[in-house]
Amino acid sequence: MLQAPQRTGLSGPTLIRLLTRLTDVDVPESRQSLSDHLSQWLGWTDAIALSAALNTSPPVIAPGARMFSSAEERECERVRTTLADAIASDTAATAARRPVPGQAPAKKLAALAEAEADYANFRQRYLSLQHTMETSVGNLRSRLRGMVAARNGEWTRLAVVDAIMDRALLPRERALLGAIPKLLQAHFDRLRLAEAAAPAEAEAQAGTEGAETPAEAPAAPGAWLDTFRKDMRSVLLAELDVRLQPVEGLLAALRTR
Repeated sequence: MLQAPQRTGLSGPTLIRLLTRLTDVDVPESRQSLSDHLSQWLGWTDAIALSAALNTSPPVIAPGARMFSSAEERECERVRTTLADAIASDTAATAARRPVPGQAPAKKLAALAEAEADYANFRQRYLSLQHTMETSVGNLRSRLRGMVAARNGEWTRLAVVDAIMDRALLPRERALLGAIPKLLQAHFDRLRLAEAAAPAEAEAQAGTEGAETPAEAPAAPGAWLDTFRKDMRSVLLAELDVRLQPVEGLLAALRTR
């Protein structure tokens, strides 16, 4: 059974720790501060807009806007649950469709196995789920931002800053998160190669240990795909948590009375 590469302890979001464990990419912890990173990521126009938002009086919002209530709390939870369910159902769907040996003709089994072994299918599903997350979380964030702005004063300034940061960092976010499917392909290929090599390794081990030693039961065919689906689901859920962090920040502000 192939073991994921071991890495030295790394602090940070679960997404980073998962990718470090599952891939060959060794990510050293950055010694730069958050402000240093932001100075590299923000363009000069974004920096000017951010400076203006922080150093000028916030705009006055007309009264009458809808205020935050438990309905918004429920909506945030609904969005999170819906996205998590979409991730779970998508990564489980192919496993449910995979037939059990003996219940389908050999040619059909071989064709389905070959299709499942094509990483392009997993990559497309991952990208589709990323698009769904970006759209749903973005809409939710905009809605909460409007409620923060409706409080006027410093709350309005906070909403303006969040809008600027959202717009400025979105391209960077897309580039970084868009690289995840490529990173997972290396993990996919390792698992597939490990299963292909398992029979030869088991035979060699049996010959070394002698006929009296019980042979270890081989893994079920396709077990490596189930392992990969589970790992991909864990990465997607960790990515969802990262995407929801700005939403959690706006929620925390709205809960302040």
